Amino acid sequence: MKQIKSLYFVLCLMACVCSLSGCIEEYEADISEEDSDLLVVEGTIYSLHWNTFILSRTQALNSSYSRQMVRGAKVSVRGSDGSEYKTLSNDGFYFCWIDALAPDAEYYLHIEADGEVYESEPQKPLRTEKIADVRGVQNTPESHIDVLVTPDPPFESGKTNYYAWTYDETWEVHADYTTTIYFDTSIMKPVFKANQFPERGWKDAAGTTSTVGASLSYEGQHIRRLKMYELDRSDERVYYRYSGLVHQRAITKAEYEYELARHQAGSEMGGLFTPLPSALPTNIRCLTSQKHVIGYVGCSLNTTDYRFFLNPEDFTIYIPPRKDERTIFENTSDADCRQMVREGKYLCEWEDKRMEPNGKLRTAWATEIQLDVRYKSAYIEEPDFWSLTENVSY
Repeated sequence: MKQIKSLYFVLCLMACVCSLSGCIEEYEADISEEDSDLLVVEGTIYSLHWNTFILSRTQALNSSYSRQMVRGAKVSVRGSDGSEYKTLSNDGFYFCWIDALAPDAEYYLHIEADGEVYESEPQKPLRTEKIADVRGVQNTPESHIDVLVTPDPPFESGKTNYYAWTYDETWEVHADYTTTIYFDTSIMKPVFKANQFPERGWKDAAGTTSTVGASLSYEGQHIRRLKMYELDRSDERVYYRYSGLVHQRAITKAEYEYELARHQAGSEMGGLFTPLPSALPTNIRCLTSQKHVIGYVGCSLNTTDYRFFLNPEDFTIYIPPRKDERTIFENTSDADCRQMVREGKYLCEWEDKRMEPNGKLRTAWATEIQLDVRYKSAYIEEPDFWSLTENVSY
């Protein structure tokens, strides 16, 4: 689950326009003290995974800190079968490895923080179907590329199924310019030299959005081609080749409703009618007081992954034109060449027409930053999955 941003719990002043008198009256929101300094719990109980749980507290919008982490808490995952997994902590992040969960046992998160004890509702771990397909679809040549997911047919087709999806990204990037020559000052001529700089590299990123879906409106309770996210056709990520690794997890109806409410609270549509933190659904309660808690701890027997690829030739990609930023001489002298070498620039083009009437020597020079893809924050070791030619379900 993605990190939850500090939730909005101080409503903005509302301007109410009185049409008859033209006056403006301020509205003061009545906010109870119980909505301040609430514990926020993020994380999911996963089988055969390193589990991460994040503890923080809500803050006002005008707070000078972006996030108030809860440090020094005791956090563990407990099961009805007597199992317990204690966590190690680091700056509000709590980690533990969890072995294979028993399908018939119930598991919950136990937290001791700031003199209070909290526990999530015990629940059996949910099975997750594999992912049948992930594809990119561009409805018009000018539109974004929509990434659509289709799970396998559900284990139980007679009831509504709920899922959560997240994703990771990898994409290929190229250097601004390339060269296969360099200028030799001893002979004052260009010399062939390939692979002087790494021209191709890759970047990774965690997806910026999470998606939830319900099968209620789908035939046979089977979700098909649900939109997860979109890619701008002029985004660097789709210029050459793009790969996404989609993670799918079955969730309960209650967790689905929590995620919908959380997305609403964090969206731009929030405002006067955005739910207060204490109104968000949760399966975590405080055992030692009446304090509210924000968060929902799910429990998964397994998760499934699907790696897909997008190739630019399958879409209408737009690469914005850019000005040539190399240093160019239309009539190059030996002094010009020496000066470029002294400035640390590298020869990219050598067009010699001096043997022709009125012919000139045209050269172009680039800096190492323009030639080495690593300056784009890319790495140059090809990912082991990059040679795949087909999508893969895990």
